[in-house]
Amino acid sequence: MSEDRDDLSYVKAAFNWQYNKIVLAGAVAFALVSGSLLPVLLGAGLELMYLSTVPHNRRFQRLIRSRRFDEELREREKGLSVLFQELPPEMRVRYGRLDSICRAIRQNYSRLTATSQMFVDQMESKLQGLSQSYIRLLNAAFHHQEYLQSTNPDQIKKECAFLEKGLTSEAPKVQEINRKRIEILHKRMEKYGKVRENCQVIDAQCAAIEDVLQLIRDQSVTMRDPQQISDHLESLVKDVEQTEETVREVESISDISPLAAPDLDAGPIQRNRVQS
Repeated sequence: MSEDRDDLSYVKAAFNWQYNKIVLAGAVAFALVSGSLLPVLLGAGLELMYLSTVPHNRRFQRLIRSRRFDEELREREKGLSVLFQELPPEMRVRYGRLDSICRAIRQNYSRLTATSQMFVDQMESKLQGLSQSYIRLLNAAFHHQEYLQSTNPDQIKKECAFLEKGLTSEAPKVQEINRKRIEILHKRMEKYGKVRENCQVIDAQCAAIEDVLQLIRDQSVTMRDPQQISDHLESLVKDVEQTEETVREVESISDISPLAAPDLDAGPIQRNRVQS
């Protein structure tokens, strides 16, 4: 099914190719001027030949894939820019410090020999991915904190206790309604606990990204083995991906942050640094 969809997409891309449309329009225009259907028939025959061969050409397919990748990259960067603009000033400063660390790593490893450049290229891809994940995590932390600040768990507990206390003295219909309210209040408390825990996980993962990249920057000063650095980054990338998946799972229920929407956990490091 996937190959069939790819084939159809290549045919569609070939049909919508600018020069193909120009040729088709020219055939129709020539037919109107000449008052004959022959140019249209010839154009249709050539179009069938064109659509049966060009979409299967590997060079054409590579070109289309490259254009799609560029479009996806632009959309991803646009989405990340929106997430970044939502961040409060202190979180933007925090991202700026991380970006400075990444630039220092790139600068130090740019002096490696040509034989080591393969690892440098791998490292660059991972650094970009980590920077993007870092923005998404900061944005998620921001929305989590907004939710926690706007929700009073003590008030929810008091309201739940009040309803439970007077439940037995109320009319059956009122009891039924209030039981549903109590159930909703319990769910709100459960949600609050999950969001608070999730916020701690995000904070810990952001701190882990900072710590590992600072270590890599320190190691890059003495030009440590780039393969070892690449392995450090690979391990960190996997941890971050797991964290983002956990965040998405909670946010798909809580509907808190854009990270839960479709298009971007590590161990519990107990450090509160999101607002630093």
